Amino acid sequence: MADPLVLDSLWILIASSLVLLMQIGFCALEAGVVRAKNTINVAAKNITDLCVSGLAFWAVGASVMFADGRYADGTQGSGALQSWALSFLVFQIMFCGTATTILSGAVAERMRYGAYALLVACVTLVVYPVTGSWAWQGIDGGQPGWLEARGFVDFAGSTVVHSVGGWAALAALVVVGPRMGRFGPGDDSPIQSSNIPMSAIGVGLMWVGWIGFNGGSTLALNDQLGGIILNTILAGCAGGCAAQAVSLLRYRSVSVFALLNGILAGLVGITAGCHIVDGPSAVLIGAIAGALMTPSLLLLERLKIDDAVGAIPVHLIAGIWGTLAVALLARPGSLEISMVDQLGVQALGIAAIGAYAFPVCLVIFYVLNMVVPLRASSEAEVDGFNVTEHRASNAMSNLIMDMERQRQTGDLGEPVRVENGSEVETVAIQYNRVVTKIRHDAKKLEKAYDEILKAKAAAESASLAKTSFLANMSHELRTPLNAIIGFSELMQNEAFGPLSGDGRYKEYNETIYEAGNHLLSLVNDLLEHSRIESGQAEIRDGEIDLQRLIRSIARMTQDAANRAEVDLSVDLDEGLPILIGDERLVKQIVLNLVSNAIKFTNPEGQVRILARLEADNRIALVVSDTGIGMSREGIAEAMEPFKQLQDHHAKQYAGTGLGLPLVKAMMRLHDGTLTIDSIEGHGTTATARFPDRRTQAQRVERPPQPAAEAGGDA
Repeated sequence: MADPLVLDSLWILIASSLVLLMQIGFCALEAGVVRAKNTINVAAKNITDLCVSGLAFWAVGASVMFADGRYADGTQGSGALQSWALSFLVFQIMFCGTATTILSGAVAERMRYGAYALLVACVTLVVYPVTGSWAWQGIDGGQPGWLEARGFVDFAGSTVVHSVGGWAALAALVVVGPRMGRFGPGDDSPIQSSNIPMSAIGVGLMWVGWIGFNGGSTLALNDQLGGIILNTILAGCAGGCAAQAVSLLRYRSVSVFALLNGILAGLVGITAGCHIVDGPSAVLIGAIAGALMTPSLLLLERLKIDDAVGAIPVHLIAGIWGTLAVALLARPGSLEISMVDQLGVQALGIAAIGAYAFPVCLVIFYVLNMVVPLRASSEAEVDGFNVTEHRASNAMSNLIMDMERQRQTGDLGEPVRVENGSEVETVAIQYNRVVTKIRHDAKKLEKAYDEILKAKAAAESASLAKTSFLANMSHELRTPLNAIIGFSELMQNEAFGPLSGDGRYKEYNETIYEAGNHLLSLVNDLLEHSRIESGQAEIRDGEIDLQRLIRSIARMTQDAANRAEVDLSVDLDEGLPILIGDERLVKQIVLNLVSNAIKFTNPEGQVRILARLEADNRIALVVSDTGIGMSREGIAEAMEPFKQLQDHHAKQYAGTGLGLPLVKAMMRLHDGTLTIDSIEGHGTTATARFPDRRTQAQRVERPPQPAAEAGGDA
């Protein structure tokens, strides 16, 4: 019959192999969570931390952790006993590797490879074996550690392994800070993962490995194994379901990341007490651990702590809960002290290990950072660690780098690399096709843009020539027109000399006078339009008494209204405020509107001039008539320069077609608006509104007081 120690050694080695499988799972999980440009670096760090921690723990750490143990270095005893001791050492090396690899996921995508290896060595030599000795020193037959002696229970390392790894990760995150772009202004969205299915495979491998992690902690092939492994599986299931439920309530969507981390949180939670709880308690422990995962991540985001894989919620928070759950949910009779006393011991162990692990790691990492910078350069973060740290790349990272080069330089001439047979071959080919189409279209757009520039230059030249022509011609026409008008006035006043008895000549003279005035009005409109269109018009703001101005315009246009047999009336608000504007232009605005209204109103019709202060403190000048009106299309046409109001009335209502366009342009100079409401056959209402900043309260003019009243006895 085989020696029981040999069977125990065999089980420990099998369990060690399963725990080693967890290392592969960590590697796959982290490689899937990070971006493609950093996957090789993450894989290298995961393998490196096992190499570094394994050697450091074998050489130094085991002797510290099991200072007076009989089997720590595997050299004592002989035969089956020595075999067990060596198997135990292998198992502990795997545990140390698990604690240190937690650090890798948390600080992924920003820490230099060599600096990371130094951090792993420091945790292995200074932190993990010291805290481990407090809780586990006696498990190899030596004297129990001080926490162990007080009754502290952490069967497979919820605190000794996972919380210690979490404390070290938190310290490293405080020192190195978040990844570039993780917490940009107004943006707390996580960085997109490269391969979530790969992460799911990693979690599956870790779940299998956890069977060895918890089951192997018996250190013997005994009757506890079935219950321990069942509790481990149940807690993982409950953690995944609970985390998914919380995430669904929080984000209203199914989060695979939450599911995966929830499973791991459940597994971490059950690790401390998997040997002394029953199935329902295991489910409760796992569910609470999984439920804590999402709010813990949100807290880290609020604190601007960038945990790339969620290592702190999974390992630190769930580890603390699992350690406390030992006291709360252990089977009756499985603990040597009362639940309350046990809860106190568990809390003491959590606090003591945290009070040592976090500050020591923080100090060590700060000192290291001053000597050997932990964080990589910003260029390395942008380019990716696969290339900058390892001179390695893959098809995905090459594609991303090529696309980033095109984005930064704006040069689309060189296509991205197409690696035949790679997972991104089709993407690269399609991208190059799109870029080719863009280059082709860009050339067409460039040609069209050049043509537009030429057309614009020609149009500006033509507009300038037109403006110059209008200005010159207006000046040339005004001089003889003023002479014609002046001489016709003179002839009118001198009673025509020898021709005074012939009434025809008086009529001819009046016709000349009216035609000259009409021509001068047209020329003035052309000149005003030319100034505004060329941007040469300037307004000279001043205080305008609207009551005086409108009554003056009414007097000026009364004769025209009488001749047209139109009733002209004025309606002014009482206490109308002062308008700040260019009085010449405002007068022209009202005069044009009134003249238009009279011109297009039939005999016995009405034209009304209204000025009012509106509720929003804007002054509105309104001219309404009962004339021929306009259709909607007619209104749009009337607002265009040099277009007659209505073609079929062109001969009857002569003009340049500049009346309303000029009013609109003058209102624009005042930052005001012109609106036209009209019904064909029923009349038109034109409203000119000035902005409220041009409204000024009316000053109250007080009559001068007699000297005695004003100055008293003085």
